[in-house]
Amino acid sequence: MTDVLRLTVLGSASPYPRAGNPCSGYLVEGGGARLWMDAGSGTLGALGEHVRLDRLDGIWISHLHADHCADLLTAYYGLLYADVELAAPVPLLGPPGIADRLAGFLTNGPRRSPVEDAFRIVELHDRHRARVGGLTLTSRAVAHGMPAFGLRVETEAGVSLVYSGDSAPCDALTSLADGCTTLLCEADLAQPAPPGTEAVHHTPEDAGATAAAAAAKRLVVTHLGPFLEPSEAVRRAAAHYTGPVEYAAPGRTFELAKP
Repeated sequence: MTDVLRLTVLGSASPYPRAGNPCSGYLVEGGGARLWMDAGSGTLGALGEHVRLDRLDGIWISHLHADHCADLLTAYYGLLYADVELAAPVPLLGPPGIADRLAGFLTNGPRRSPVEDAFRIVELHDRHRARVGGLTLTSRAVAHGMPAFGLRVETEAGVSLVYSGDSAPCDALTSLADGCTTLLCEADLAQPAPPGTEAVHHTPEDAGATAAAAAAKRLVVTHLGPFLEPSEAVRRAAAHYTGPVEYAAPGRTFELAKP
């Protein structure tokens, strides 16, 4: 029975890649599986430092904003037209319409680009469940003003990583993160959304409150906006959560295990 999950931060920048920090993307390893979780701009190169595209067991995409999915376009070329030995399309779990969105970007003539030759596409829905190797993936629809999902990745021994994707605080995310080993939560906003405006992201304070409400064992803040320093985001989140709070620094690997 596998009792360890490994989370490697490929990038955590928002809304565009910075020098030394790609957009949102993570490699999750455990249960004999490797999962690319979000594929924001610049993350494909960082992924290649750890695993080849044809060694992935799956790709999971939270939503179709470019800073979370743009590198699927270059991954498509890598899978079909480069030095990758693709025995079968890579499972790609993503929001409804992801296949047509990719084909729309990639098609440059009368014939639709064969995205299904590169990716075995599965459309997510609220409470979607899937198995990737020894990992169970549970997706919940979250509050981002568009089709968007959070993810719980769990080993057979119950070690769990919950990723907010992009989301405002919401009951679905809190429920998804209930008792999790680590909550990887976005903290994009330096200030709360203006009154009367629909929130679509967390502030650091929101991230701490979500972790506290979910009784998460650890909080890792990620997807910080350009007006937030990591140390400030950690400090502000920690004011609302008594557990350990860390920053998803690019290149960092977190080991998740039961106490």
